[in-house]
Amino acid sequence: MPTITEDCIDGFQQYYARPPERPKKKSLKQMIYDSEDNSYFGRSMESWAKIGIFYVAFYGVLAALVAICMWAFFQTLDPRIPKWTLDRSLIGTNPGLGFRPLPPVDNVESTLIWYKGTQHENYKHWTDSLDDFLAVYKVPGLTPGRGQNIYNCDYNQPPPKGQVCDVDIKSWSPCTKENNYSYHKSAPCIFLKLNKIYGWIPEYYNDSRDLPESMPASLKNYIGEMEKTQPHKLNTIWVSCEGENPADQENIGAVNYLPVRGFPGYFYPYQNSEGYLSPLVAVHFQRPKRGIIINVECKAWARNIIHDRKERIGSVHYELLID
Repeated sequence: MPTITEDCIDGFQQYYARPPERPKKKSLKQMIYDSEDNSYFGRSMESWAKIGIFYVAFYGVLAALVAICMWAFFQTLDPRIPKWTLDRSLIGTNPGLGFRPLPPVDNVESTLIWYKGTQHENYKHWTDSLDDFLAVYKVPGLTPGRGQNIYNCDYNQPPPKGQVCDVDIKSWSPCTKENNYSYHKSAPCIFLKLNKIYGWIPEYYNDSRDLPESMPASLKNYIGEMEKTQPHKLNTIWVSCEGENPADQENIGAVNYLPVRGFPGYFYPYQNSEGYLSPLVAVHFQRPKRGIIINVECKAWARNIIHDRKERIGSVHYELLID
């Protein structure tokens, strides 16, 4: 039986013994295929087959699980009805107001409409931009599903289910393509559009005795006249465009609205119907003062539309400069 001293000597000798010689490095050809053990890249064909079958089965099951999860998820969605609407959605219940034409894309943050009325090439960008924007309103085929389901709506004739209201802009003279949208006369037309919110129902100002104090006097008078002459048209989201400051109000001149001063109520609520197009209002600035920047603020008026100039809620701002 070895003593403790002998064990220590044996352990010492093993610790300092020469390590076993490693096999010689294989050439690249041998790494790809070794004829000695009939292996490819260090594995036999049987080993590669087992690994291949494992990974095919593993990723196949993984892909099937992902496909089942995606299928179950899409079963909860409707292609036309958002899952979250109104107060439960990120958009909320306060629609925004937009304007066209927009400045060039290289100056996307600007809201200035600036041109020389006597030079066609100078105002060509603005009229071309309106042509592009209004093309879908002129040619039904440009909007998917729009055509046979167009309905000539009116205040006492809302669209039947599955049909959408027509927006006939061809008769909105002088705000037409044939008239260069009146840009050549230094009296430009600006088109307003209310953002779409699924299921949103406007609460109208349809009583001249119950109008907000902040509403412009000209709009109050307009609503009063409509109440006397065409009371069936009072269910409208009214629109006003004024100069933001006293100086702007002096320089803006007369303003006309086409076809009416607001968005007709029969376009609402928005249900994402196939072929639907938002209603428009053309704002015709008839005699704006030339050579000076005019700050313009347009507002949409309904009881459930909040206005906040700082946040640009329920309104839109832009500037006019006509040389």
